[in-house]
Amino acid sequence: MNPTTNTISKFDAWILASRPKTLLAAVVPIIVGSSLAINDGKFRPVAALIALLCSILIQVGTNFVNDLYDFLAGTDRKERTGPQRAAASGILSVVEMKSGIAITFGICFLLGLYLVYINGWEILILGIVSIVAGIAYTAGPFPLAYNGLGDLASFLFFGLVGTVGTYYVQAQEISSTAFWSSIPVGALITNILVVNNYRDRIEDQSNGKNTLAVLIGERFTRIQYVLFLIISYSILFVVYFTYKESIFVFLPLISLPLSLKLIKMIYSLKGRDLNKTLELTAKLSALYGLLFAIGILV
Repeated sequence: MNPTTNTISKFDAWILASRPKTLLAAVVPIIVGSSLAINDGKFRPVAALIALLCSILIQVGTNFVNDLYDFLAGTDRKERTGPQRAAASGILSVVEMKSGIAITFGICFLLGLYLVYINGWEILILGIVSIVAGIAYTAGPFPLAYNGLGDLASFLFFGLVGTVGTYYVQAQEISSTAFWSSIPVGALITNILVVNNYRDRIEDQSNGKNTLAVLIGERFTRIQYVLFLIISYSILFVVYFTYKESIFVFLPLISLPLSLKLIKMIYSLKGRDLNKTLELTAKLSALYGLLFAIGILV
């Protein structure tokens, strides 16, 4: 028996399964999308709040699904390189995890009905697709994470859907600036997954989990990580010249030293040492997003 099961409370177990350090990824698209809405005079605080809650709930639900179905597939074990998982360590049962998944996505759906009410059926479809994608990331007959599509799903849903969708539920229209702004948001959040899969690629390969890092290998995964950083900072020039010619748009450049540090880390660290790289990559996405939002508003 794992001694952890005797020392951790159920409340702490659910907190662990929700992976609180990943929840910044659910917040950043809402912050950026809402800053664009404020700048355009179309901010709707209730809609923004509901979008934030739904985004967090989808992230938590997706984390629950990932925890459970990686365990059921045998790809998560007690001795895994990454952080402890609730199902694999036995602190939450399969039945408990399934109940948590149903409740989390159920609450998200009910909250989302307000956004459907004020915006129309398009948001209902978007919400259902987002929930289905959160489940299909690890579960179902063709789990995205097991077939090299996790990075694409992350980029699309955290970037395009999260940022543009947040702007849409407030402005009731789509802007080209929201589209361009979604690219660095999606790229930097996807880099969190890139580091995670880069760290776990050997374990994943032996367990039959074909993440993109497994498919393209160590060298190209590192190139992917660096490329996403380059794209994120390059987009600032696009936003400046096509939307808002304000020097404050370049505020995210303040985070550039952290990006350079992360590049050095991903090229020099291995195994568990990459957990720090993972944490800092999440912080970079949050820092960049906050600075970007401030730059849009100033």
